[in-house]
Amino acid sequence: MKYRFISDSHTHSECSFDGNDSVIMMCEQATAIGLYSLTITDHCECNEYFGKNVRADISRSVLQTSKARAMYHDRIRVYTGIELGQPTQDVEAADDALSLWDYDFVLGSLHNLRNEQDFYFLEYTEENACFLLDRYCDELLEVARQNLFDSLAHLDYPLRYIIGNAGLKLDLRHFYERTDEILKTLVKNDKALEINTSGLRQIIGRTLPEMSVIKRFRELGGKYITLGSDAHRWGDICSGIENGLDMLHECGYTHFTVYEKHNPKLLPIL
Repeated sequence: MKYRFISDSHTHSECSFDGNDSVIMMCEQATAIGLYSLTITDHCECNEYFGKNVRADISRSVLQTSKARAMYHDRIRVYTGIELGQPTQDVEAADDALSLWDYDFVLGSLHNLRNEQDFYFLEYTEENACFLLDRYCDELLEVARQNLFDSLAHLDYPLRYIIGNAGLKLDLRHFYERTDEILKTLVKNDKALEINTSGLRQIIGRTLPEMSVIKRFRELGGKYITLGSDAHRWGDICSGIENGLDMLHECGYTHFTVYEKHNPKLLPIL
């Protein structure tokens, strides 16, 4: 590895509905490849929180992560996180989930619109894609203004499927113009933006968001960038993180951020 401090701040264990491996296995891989830190951010889909026993999964994730931190304390920094999905769709669920533990790190995300399935399951056409993106921007702005997180995950999440899987060609200028208000809200609230590297190993073939958005965030005064592989199995831990650091450096940043008890720790890129 060419970078001294490499951290993965977005990972999912078997405690997520779509995860595969134990926290211990995730930590074993992170240690083997020499990571500085690993944050476990298992899913908390607030719109399903009370109906699918998500609370029990989060509690199990916290317990596994606490055990792993004790086991690996002399080899790697293990942080307890949570990915708070759709927090504006059920505020009671979001508040309850956040009260379960004194987390190090909270990712805010939006995987589905109100009363819709995850963007992964939707069918896209040239006629509905821009309409869905408009709705996504509106709701993601609500999430940003609600301000319950430390870093906003995969800002352009729907494009993973609209451009990647469906192969639609869109004029993204309209989308990026609308994200400016979201970025300005993050800056105002002193929050971080995530570079999610999962797209590098998926059909879309790029980070979420792409470099132009990271540059714009910096122009607007954004100070904090977190990096996450969005790994759902041990083999994807740290996947694409060095590419993300390359991009971050090219955008003019000198540091990236990890969170400990919600406090941003700036680590040098070089």
